[in-house]
Amino acid sequence: MKKLWKEFKEFAFTGSVIDMAVGVILGGALKDVVTALVNMLLGILSSIIKIPASLDEAVIKVNVGEMATVPIKWGAFVASLINFVLLALCIFAMVKAINSTKKALLKEEKEEEKEEEKTSPEVELLEEIRDLLKEKNA
Repeated sequence: MKKLWKEFKEFAFTGSVIDMAVGVILGGALKDVVTALVNMLLGILSSIIKIPASLDEAVIKVNVGEMATVPIKWGAFVASLINFVLLALCIFAMVKAINSTKKALLKEEKEEEKEEEKTSPEVELLEEIRDLLKEKNA
């Protein structure tokens, strides 16, 4: 049982799981923002081109016989599609920014490693003196 608990702690508290949880929470908040933006834009469009203010109300009624009509709620689909596209664009922009930041940090780390690998002029001079002394004594 202790081994199982230890494995669970290692899994649950690694950085990737916590990062994923933060991403889910931010994604939910971003969804609300995008939905509000879409509703605002659709409100503006509805006043211009005479569509329902809420696309959920946009319905086409199709006759399926003499007595029956079937409502097709095309507005809800269009609103969901717009939400999806805007949310995907926002997430793409965030991932692109994160990736470019990671690349810049990795580049800086590599440059620092190269600088550390280079020996100072004093060390190079001392190495030359050491080599000359070895040649002289040999």
